[in-house]
Amino acid sequence: MNSLIYILPMISVLAGAFVLMLLGAKSITKTKTFNLITVGFLIVAFTLEYSTLFLEREGYLYENIFAHVFIIDKFATIFNLMFTSGAILTLLINNDYFKSRHYFTGEYFALILFSIFGMMMLAHAHELLTAFIALETASLSVYALVGYHQNKKVSSEAMLKYMILGSLTGAFFILGTALIYGATGSTSFDIIALYVENHQLKDMTLLVVGATLLMVTILFKIGAVPFHAWVVDVYHGAPYPITMFMASTFKIAIFAIALRLYIIDFSSINYFWTEMLQVITILTLIGGSLIAINQKVVKRMLAGSSIVHSGYLLIGISSIGIGSDLAAPAIMFYLIAYFLSSAGSFGILSFIASQNKQEMTYEDFKGFAHRRPYLALIMSVFMLSLAGFPSTIGFLGKFYIFTSAIDSGQILLAGLGILTAFISVYYYFKLIAMMYFYPSDKVVQKFSIDISTIMIAFIALLIIWGGIGTSLLSFLPGANGFIEIAKEAIVSLK
Repeated sequence: MNSLIYILPMISVLAGAFVLMLLGAKSITKTKTFNLITVGFLIVAFTLEYSTLFLEREGYLYENIFAHVFIIDKFATIFNLMFTSGAILTLLINNDYFKSRHYFTGEYFALILFSIFGMMMLAHAHELLTAFIALETASLSVYALVGYHQNKKVSSEAMLKYMILGSLTGAFFILGTALIYGATGSTSFDIIALYVENHQLKDMTLLVVGATLLMVTILFKIGAVPFHAWVVDVYHGAPYPITMFMASTFKIAIFAIALRLYIIDFSSINYFWTEMLQVITILTLIGGSLIAINQKVVKRMLAGSSIVHSGYLLIGISSIGIGSDLAAPAIMFYLIAYFLSSAGSFGILSFIASQNKQEMTYEDFKGFAHRRPYLALIMSVFMLSLAGFPSTIGFLGKFYIFTSAIDSGQILLAGLGILTAFISVYYYFKLIAMMYFYPSDKVVQKFSIDISTIMIAFIALLIIWGGIGTSLLSFLPGANGFIEIAKEAIVSLK
């Protein structure tokens, strides 16, 4: 019965995917109905998952059947809540976009649920082959979603590029798993961790090579330099809802497995990769900044900036290897901060695209504050948060990451992170300048109140609350409260 409580959220998501596939065979079902059904199943999954948050945890999911394949801990629960809530926000924010495009069918929404199911499996995975299957379940669904608009050439090209490169890095993961199995005789996280603890680094060459291959897959999935070549083109080619889904929810999923491996399996030897991670972090921060600065299309700018945010997260990962206790909770908090900021940014682009159906460059935002004053204000909040401006959740996210770097003695990385945050002011504030400092001869439009705009405004309020809420009303949950929950989740791993 204890296992049933924890597996019900995944069952709900999987059942919803099959229901949508069956409904998709009937052309009479409207896109709006598909969207509402998908959100309904996700709300059920979120509610069931939230009900387990404060329960006592022990053991594994159906240990007598699956052995130690799926673990039960608060860490998995927190990430599952992120996945389901992220998907709910993505679907609701893009409601207008779905209605404006006629190529979305039941299979599209089923693929989103299959992807969420894979992510939830990944959060619970306690064995490498299971983690691979879960990761590929989520990834294959995203590949198909990227190229779902069959009549758009740039989407098909993006899907092909992402699928080929993603499949190649997936092969690295399975090869790394094979090498680790050859060294330890098992793919279970428990056995691997025990093997690492009882051997010296010089005697674990095969395992270290295998673990490095796993790391290559993870670095590709988050778009770290030099594994970033796909990011801008894929984000640009994908429909807006999927770009938002990839930049936020899917990126969170990758860190679910990265943290579990880094903190548990390889905790006693993670110092081995510290210098390599530091170099990759420096390249990611600098490379992402250069890419973002040189973009004219706002969607591509946000894609380039997502590489920089991966660099901030890598600062946290390298800080874990040097012994910072704050680093892992800081990563989890930053994932939330970046999700809200990027989801809101892409959400506004999606809302605008649902009305004019064209790519939006910086030039297209000239005078936007005159035409759409409320949307311009909300977009400014998102840009300020992405840049790490004080009083936003993005500022606190960067503060915790840089604090963990200083705590671990990585002054250079902390300084470079602060420098790239200042550089990001250029391409984020450039959009704000376009909106507010240029005239417009177009008609002023009223703020339309529907589910898309309500959710966008709601996210903007969450961003501000995440930055100043705790200091205003200490008895309500805020940033400090989430950091404490994140710390408890990390402790549950040990």
